[in-house]
Amino acid sequence: MAKKVMKKIKLQIPAGKATPAPPVGTVLGPVGINLQEFCTKFNDATKDKIGDVAPVEITVYEDRSFDFVVKTPPTSFLIKKYAKINSGSATGSKDIVGTLTHDQIREIAEIKMPDLNAYTIEDAIKIVEGTAINMGVKIG
Repeated sequence: MAKKVMKKIKLQIPAGKATPAPPVGTVLGPVGINLQEFCTKFNDATKDKIGDVAPVEITVYEDRSFDFVVKTPPTSFLIKKYAKINSGSATGSKDIVGTLTHDQIREIAEIKMPDLNAYTIEDAIKIVEGTAINMGVKIG
């Protein structure tokens, strides 16, 4: 018999650096799962991505057990990383804060492909380009 799902939780945690302290502890503590067990499993699953932000979707079951799925880093995080900027533009495409090449956009799209609502790499590139433009990053 399948376990009954009690709750689904989405978090963004630095890869390989989860601790029972906030924000992890304040979100997962009330649902009653073992925080240290989650942190250990998460850190093991993301140790090869240290330095990135790792979105995670946690499914908590009624018996207090859990499963989690680690997603790809947010598109905005990858754009900032590749463009070597600290933040996007406050005014969107009116204020240019960085530049990315077409090859860098393609690389970001390939990383994001499993989590994007796109069937082809060209569609994924359009999604990433749109995000970059809205962040004030020029593509050239």
